[in-house]
Amino acid sequence: MRTIKLLFTTLALAILATGCYTEVIIEDEYIDEPVLNVHALLKSYELWYVDINATSGNGEVPFLQRAFTVSFVGETVFANNNIVGIGKTGNGFGLDVGYFDTANGRLQINHDVDGFWVLEVFVVDNNTIELYDADSRTSYFLEGYQRNNFDYDMVFYDNIEYLLQEYNVWEKVATSVEGTVNDFDGENYLQFYFDGNKSVFNSSLDPTGMHFNDILWDYRGEYSLFDVYNDETLKTLTLDYDFMGNDYFELYVINDSTIELYHSSSGTVYRFKGKGFITYLKSGISQVDRKRTKTQYGTMKVVRKRKI
Repeated sequence: MRTIKLLFTTLALAILATGCYTEVIIEDEYIDEPVLNVHALLKSYELWYVDINATSGNGEVPFLQRAFTVSFVGETVFANNNIVGIGKTGNGFGLDVGYFDTANGRLQINHDVDGFWVLEVFVVDNNTIELYDADSRTSYFLEGYQRNNFDYDMVFYDNIEYLLQEYNVWEKVATSVEGTVNDFDGENYLQFYFDGNKSVFNSSLDPTGMHFNDILWDYRGEYSLFDVYNDETLKTLTLDYDFMGNDYFELYVINDSTIELYHSSSGTVYRFKGKGFITYLKSGISQVDRKRTKTQYGTMKVVRKRKI
């Protein structure tokens, strides 16, 4: 009897357990996200400024590393690879550097010099996109502008070193009457360039009016550029002369071919004009290799001394 009773109890519990079991199936919620229209996105702004300091990754996309702005007009890619002429060259778009397609939601670029590239496109915010190169795991961040609201002054001052290097030489064309006599009065030519990881300048006492290929350089040294604390439209320039110490200037951009150096210790203003403009991408293989790098200028806590 005990064995039969236990058997009935076991069967009853099994039936009860089966009756209380309910199969619950939880399905993942499906969110239908809109597909990014890359073609429309790229054309939503006329100019895309390449914020080179925001770049992440250890590789590079050469044509983006070289450009200040890129534009997508029709099926053509345009780029401003020079600071000089930006806003004017190609109606502001720059030079024709290749063509593009947006098949499969990716940006495909066939560049005249750098060949074929496929880049993924992501929206960062309402006027910023990320272009990602999966091969080098490198991201470029581009800020969108229309040509009529692009801040050209910002581009000049944020990339002042490239402006200095886009001419073969800078010739002194005027010296202010105001100011005390100093050693820099005799320097009539300046030249700026990169030498490895150094920013280097040459200076010459040769008389003005010479062809830049005929100039004899009297001195070679390093130069430094600095931001000024709480003054976004002022840069300072220091030329390292061993024999007369550092010459310190406030640097003013008059236009894309004219700068002024205010020598604060003497109160003298020197005006220089660029000679021998270098057109990047179109002037030969040696110029193609000029690329932008992340630039972090030091900051000086000084007060603007020149009275404008």
